[in-house]
Amino acid sequence: MRESGRTDPDACLLGVDTGGTFTDFVLFQAGAVRTHKVLSTPQAPEQAILQGIRDLGLESVGLRVVHGSTVATNAVLEGKGVRTLYIGNRGLGDLLTIGRQARRELYNLQPRAVRQPVPADDCLETGGRLGADGSVIEPLSETDLSELRKAVSDRRPQAVAINLLFSFLDDRFERQIEAAMPAPLFCSRSSKVLPASGEYERGIATWLNSWVGPLVAGYIERLSVALPGVRLSVLQSSGEAIAAEQASRQAVRMLLSGPAGGLIGAGHVAADSGRRQLLTLDMGGTSTDVALVDGTPRLTLEGRIGPWPVAVPMVDMHTIGAGGGSIARLDTGGMLQVGPESAGAQPGPACYGRGGKEPTVTDANLLLGRLRPDAFLGGRMGLDRQAAEAAVAGLAARMRLSPEAAAAGIIRVANEHMTRALRVISVQRGIDPRSFTLVSFGGAGGLHVCALAHALGMHSALVPVNAGVLSALGMLATRPGRQLVHTRLGLLGGLGDAQLTAELSELAETGLGELIREGLRRDEVEADYSLDLRYLGQSYTLNLPWHGVARAEADFHDLHASRYGHRMQAPVELVNLRVALHGPEVAVVLPRAISKVPGEAVEWLELPGIEQPVPRYERSGLAEGQSVQGPALITEMASTTWLEAGWRCTLDSAQNLLLQSG
Repeated sequence: MRESGRTDPDACLLGVDTGGTFTDFVLFQAGAVRTHKVLSTPQAPEQAILQGIRDLGLESVGLRVVHGSTVATNAVLEGKGVRTLYIGNRGLGDLLTIGRQARRELYNLQPRAVRQPVPADDCLETGGRLGADGSVIEPLSETDLSELRKAVSDRRPQAVAINLLFSFLDDRFERQIEAAMPAPLFCSRSSKVLPASGEYERGIATWLNSWVGPLVAGYIERLSVALPGVRLSVLQSSGEAIAAEQASRQAVRMLLSGPAGGLIGAGHVAADSGRRQLLTLDMGGTSTDVALVDGTPRLTLEGRIGPWPVAVPMVDMHTIGAGGGSIARLDTGGMLQVGPESAGAQPGPACYGRGGKEPTVTDANLLLGRLRPDAFLGGRMGLDRQAAEAAVAGLAARMRLSPEAAAAGIIRVANEHMTRALRVISVQRGIDPRSFTLVSFGGAGGLHVCALAHALGMHSALVPVNAGVLSALGMLATRPGRQLVHTRLGLLGGLGDAQLTAELSELAETGLGELIREGLRRDEVEADYSLDLRYLGQSYTLNLPWHGVARAEADFHDLHASRYGHRMQAPVELVNLRVALHGPEVAVVLPRAISKVPGEAVEWLELPGIEQPVPRYERSGLAEGQSVQGPALITEMASTTWLEAGWRCTLDSAQNLLLQSG
């Protein structure tokens, strides 16, 4: 089921990334690319999207929009989901509260109390219990259903999450409960959300889906009504697009929606420069996301959002609360701290002139001259240097330093946070970052890229074209698709190739039907089959592509030896069947650099701590192959690159800035 990439030459494609501070837009139309930014509207994210579409002068009819939404993410992180009832089997109503009994602070004798996912009064117990072999231990009676209906009527929740034991083997009882719920109620069942073993992880995923589902559904409905005639898609955490009307029922798969777009965008533009092994740094206004890309983004089934495990497939990344809006302060011991608190979009950093009073990383960069007040967002948004200086001056006085020295300290602390995060996804996993290229994007990433690469011993970095809106650009390169899973326990050696191929094909059909309803043809969908395997008696699995039983078993032994340093004589057990479905690629070809006379510096600047005047270049004025030696500033509409001394950069034919040290 394959077809090469395609695109309509007359297509009007708009990628949108709703961040904590800015909402970014990348428009691809008639072979040309336009970018735009507006301040986010966190209380009603669709308002910023509609404002950007108006600013770009776009008509709804014929427009295709792929966007990354932070609605689900923010609701989970802020604990602002809707009232949700949890329905489990008798004796298991407290399953989500007990969890895995893992303590966050192992040696703390007085740990802080952890908030329960669902209050005890909202955890309901009922019949419909299955055994591990799928046999019925306790049936679901009409009395059970009647009692559930009454409990829902008495409590008046906005959503319900159904999680019965072993429902992935037989989902009839969950379906009966779902059918008994009142029609307007948002209802999720574990056999639909995550039909896999692991009752706790399956239950958390189902609860999260219901807890934030009504918020996502309401947001998508408002956006769809405001954009009649638009083909609206949402990016999933795994990096595939899903039609908006289907996304509203799968909120748990959107928790890393925006960051996934950044990884796709990074891989897309870096491939044009011949780079495939990447460490990515996405630094926005509120947070920084780091990840490792080796050709394609890595997926994980052990992701987390806040304190909760998320066992649905999602891009493997590490997030910290360090962004341009991160607030600097002194702790009770007098140590300088940066983040995780952020000034966000409202009021934003002090220099935005919107009422912010506390010093932030953006204010520090402005005081050090690395942000230009008249060149921010291409000059469309001025920065207030006096407000930034006033904000930093108060902190500097308590530190007994000059404002510029305090600003430099803020940058160093923020850089250390980001360096530590990059080590988590590289060095701590046995990967030497020196053989990788650091790809920096997001509105603030280019200001820190050289310092971070130096701290990791890396000699190569890349600042992509349209780096400040790269996540939105990644939306345009996103393929429609699905990630499907179904538990199928059994010894691998006792199963046949034809049997497993048939079961994988049957699983693929469930997702294929959804893609066909989105307008795709069967012959243009690509299906990749894989298995989750483990040694009998183990708890954790390894995922391997499906090439037959004998090949899968041999590959598992080799991968286990490579990953853990040994192989065992125990039988290999099959745990899950997995299918990844992908629609055709969208052939978004970015404009190439045009050979011209090398650009000259537009101005020379006196920057604190730099003895010689520093040149500032407009990125749009650089010629292909032109080399710039640091220290230098390279500005563009949505971002700024600070090229430190000892570094030089070259604009390649793909319009990416290639940075080299030494």
